[in-house]
Amino acid sequence: MSAFEIRDDFYLNGEKFQVISGSIHYFRVAREYWRDRLLKLKGMGCNTVETYIPWNFHESHKGEFDFAGMHDVEAFVRLAQELGLWVILRPSPYICAEWEFGGLPAWLLREDGMRLRCSDPRFMQHVMDYYDELIPRLVPLQITHGGPVIMMQVENEYGSYGDDKVYLAALRDGMISRGVDVPLVTSDGPNHDMLSCGQVDGVFQTGNFGSRTKQNFAFMESRGIKPQMCMEFWCGWFDHWGRDGHATTEAEVSVKDFAKALELGHINIYMFHGGTSFGLMNGSNYYDCLTPDVTSYDYDALLTEDGRITRKYELFKAAVEEKTGRPAPEVELEPIARKAFGEAQLTASSSLTEQLTRGESIRGLTPVSMERLGQDYGYILYRTTLENEESLWKLQLTAANDRAVIMLDGKIIAAWYDHDLLTAHSFEPPIPVRKGAVLDILVENMGRVNYSFKLEQQRKGIDGGVVINNHQRYGWEMYCLDEKAMRALRPEGAAPDNTPAVHRFTFHADEKADTFLELPGFGKGTVLLNGFTLGRYWEIGPQKRLYVPAPLLKDGENEIIVIDTEGKSGRAVLCSEPALG
Repeated sequence: MSAFEIRDDFYLNGEKFQVISGSIHYFRVAREYWRDRLLKLKGMGCNTVETYIPWNFHESHKGEFDFAGMHDVEAFVRLAQELGLWVILRPSPYICAEWEFGGLPAWLLREDGMRLRCSDPRFMQHVMDYYDELIPRLVPLQITHGGPVIMMQVENEYGSYGDDKVYLAALRDGMISRGVDVPLVTSDGPNHDMLSCGQVDGVFQTGNFGSRTKQNFAFMESRGIKPQMCMEFWCGWFDHWGRDGHATTEAEVSVKDFAKALELGHINIYMFHGGTSFGLMNGSNYYDCLTPDVTSYDYDALLTEDGRITRKYELFKAAVEEKTGRPAPEVELEPIARKAFGEAQLTASSSLTEQLTRGESIRGLTPVSMERLGQDYGYILYRTTLENEESLWKLQLTAANDRAVIMLDGKIIAAWYDHDLLTAHSFEPPIPVRKGAVLDILVENMGRVNYSFKLEQQRKGIDGGVVINNHQRYGWEMYCLDEKAMRALRPEGAAPDNTPAVHRFTFHADEKADTFLELPGFGKGTVLLNGFTLGRYWEIGPQKRLYVPAPLLKDGENEIIVIDTEGKSGRAVLCSEPALG
């Protein structure tokens, strides 16, 4: 029987084995491109691929599981094995990964008082219910069962979040009792508190860092951690909206630290290929302010977002060949077509609120958060009719996240973001209000925080109330605009100015090829292609284009739906061919 062991070093079937791995997230890559990305990993000289498994990607609704198509992690692992790669799986209930809510399902937030990532019995019951479905799928993939999986991770950077050792032990035991028998690991930053808080008996510790390899490995060894492995060697970084330019690292500097890791221990490159946070699944960080991540997860990785080989790839490949003393294997790659399809034609536009309010509303005395209404992602519209006010001179939302567009009789009068949502705003001069005027508040979930203690403060929409001219407003209609509702939008005619709108464009594809969408003149919103949610755009950048993998296209006419919340209506969507750099 094959085996992978951690003793004084890593041993594969009794012989020393150096793990040279790269991260590819199957959930960020079109399934049709898994083979291409894995072959490029192998062709660089890596012998292992690592991936997280996001809980919310597989159980978006409690008790409803999805392991088909792009969600088929078992197929991804079997494909890696077919191509001669070993696999590290990280099925922790929490993954971070700049992914929405760190991989936790949003429905956890419907229960008042539940504590996350600790031994709270309610949280643990949900985790174990998930493990009852997930772990039996992973057991046959282990090396001990003839599969390629050599390690699995118990939790992720837990030392940066908490110190509940009962929780860590329960995760460990929950995996083992369900049949996991490969070595279990954790990963934390290489400092005293992080490693101490993230440690649990019987689980091997690894480190996460992107520089100072020699010093970090030495610190880990001083704590008795041997052999040394960097589970996340950060070769790049991620972008957030409003950042000044695309995040990059100096390739020559990065490869030196990578080569030192090859010399001293074991390594997993994070990310080898970043891919795309399709849908509305980008995460956010929150320190002094909210910084939601862009849709692209290019990460300045060794492959670009659309899978092209970079100069950094070539440098890392040369380092592997030098340190191992053998050439990287040759691999046969199928060409991937890339094309500029030109300008998509606008066919119709409509007011977004008009489209949305055609559906059924949920009525309540006060506004209610998305989660309490069974909605996880997207936008929520709160509507009320003003009968008692002569003018609007002050407005405040309470317990609201993340961004709100305020409209009076369909016209935008304000847009508030992050800290502004918690502040009372005065209108000078006051805005006249006719009797029966409609006040709309469109609130967007821009991506739940994926790191830090603010995980438990991520209810979206309005979870408190609305104060108008110093009095609370009671009596609201609520309309949920999740991805299902977005797919049902049918713009017609023309949208009025200065109001959120939905637009329909079409273009003809005479072949299937990768392309990028550009949205000149639009402000902020979401794009769907043939019913698939590509992701978000925002004129503030740094991301200016949305990647379209060829498998998402149809032969002939293709439909683009653009939702813009800013009242800015560009007249064209451009389908452009990518350029490296």
